[in-house]
Amino acid sequence: MTDTATAGAAAQRIREFRMPDVGEGLTEAEILKWYVRPGDSVTDGQVVCEVETAKAAVELPIPYTGVVHELRFDEGVTVDVGTPIITVDTDPSAGPVGSAGPAEAPAAAPAPAEPESGAESGAGEGAKRQPVLVGYGVGTASTKRRPRKQPQNHVRDAQVAVQAEMDATTTPPAVAPATPEQRPPAQRPLAKPPVRKLAKDLGVDLAVVVPTGPNGVITREDVHAAAAPAPSHEAASVAPETASRAVPAPAPAAAAPPVWSTGERERRVPIKGVRKATAQAMVSSAFTAPHVTEFVTVDVTRTMKLVQELKQDPDMAGLRVNPLLLVAKAFLVAIRRNPEVNAAWDEANQEIVHKEYVNLGIAAATPRGLIVPNIKDAHAKTLPELARSLGDLVATAREGKTSPADMQGGTVTITNVGVFGVDTGTPILNPGESAILAFGAVRLQPWVHKGKVKPRQVTTLALSFDHRLVDGELGSKVLADVAAVLEHPKRLITWA
Repeated sequence: MTDTATAGAAAQRIREFRMPDVGEGLTEAEILKWYVRPGDSVTDGQVVCEVETAKAAVELPIPYTGVVHELRFDEGVTVDVGTPIITVDTDPSAGPVGSAGPAEAPAAAPAPAEPESGAESGAGEGAKRQPVLVGYGVGTASTKRRPRKQPQNHVRDAQVAVQAEMDATTTPPAVAPATPEQRPPAQRPLAKPPVRKLAKDLGVDLAVVVPTGPNGVITREDVHAAAAPAPSHEAASVAPETASRAVPAPAPAAAAPPVWSTGERERRVPIKGVRKATAQAMVSSAFTAPHVTEFVTVDVTRTMKLVQELKQDPDMAGLRVNPLLLVAKAFLVAIRRNPEVNAAWDEANQEIVHKEYVNLGIAAATPRGLIVPNIKDAHAKTLPELARSLGDLVATAREGKTSPADMQGGTVTITNVGVFGVDTGTPILNPGESAILAFGAVRLQPWVHKGKVKPRQVTTLALSFDHRLVDGELGSKVLADVAAVLEHPKRLITWA
């Protein structure tokens, strides 16, 4: 068989699985964990990796059956949607196929073009395959990753230049290691993805790192060495222009003045995933919707007693009953009494969209960052149903398994800052929503009750709302109704 025929056969066997859009319009995702390795057998629909988007962690099933040929990216690497991340040999019985390295070696021959609809017809399959994920089968995209901006570090450049000059006076040229200046200008520093990530976290420019690995590859030790402060020439690194000057000998009678250096006391974390999405959403919300926040302090002693009684109620057996549950119910009652607050501002069509359903968001602090999943149709749920939904929502969020769909379509939100011992705050609206209620810590305080000062359990509520949609009167009515229900929870019955 000729080389051309062999390459063509290999192209038919090796199928690429591209990073899909697992949400709505997402452009990238980080590979958290691989569940397979090259040489492992996989079947159609088998989960091969877990990725993290700006919204959630998602497991990806592969639409091929065969043997894993190559993993294109390491764990911890962020990959653009549409980029091939894994290849599968769909006909391993025909013998091994040459494998190209992930970075330096030429890429494998491209697979046959796939239809734009996402369906494909593999050899001998006969039937079209339907997409298994949103965005599966996206059009041909470049396999090159976007160029990353290298951090500018003039102080580090000066350190390296001074160190190189000092080394030149003490080290014979024959044994001096290759310096970055000796590399061809267009050559990209050689380093594996984890090493590049380490350099980015430490703020080290790989272009100034002296490689010690085989074939000029930069190692972790090289990055740490470049990040460490220069021991004897720190004073010379305070200004870039001093890099070209000889370092003067210190005066014998006077000690050199101390120079402030952060050294390794700073830690840099890339802005990505949930943190990146949260930052963008909060900035957009804060500078798009005019926020107004109102506060009320209320005696919730009766509500706290009701919480204890509900814990003993047979209808609530096995469910998590806490003050947040009754705050959520009070908020839903207030919205039913003031339905105009449950709306959205459509800037494109210049319309106010009134919603006859309430998808109640609950701000949840998770190891991945702040997320706001919501309970769909919370307005139609009984108290036990609401408790069950709230418990499932919190448990799923803590496990990092909240799906993108669970975080879409919210109308109003509750944030429970009281669990952190905080009295209240000025919460920022979740984008596209009309109101957010902050529930503060419940504290035993002196309170005038029936004409006498008594110790009562008191909390502070804060309601932020979009002033384009909600006037001060309407916002005040909603907040007052929430407070009234929590002060006299029997209104859950009389106002129902």
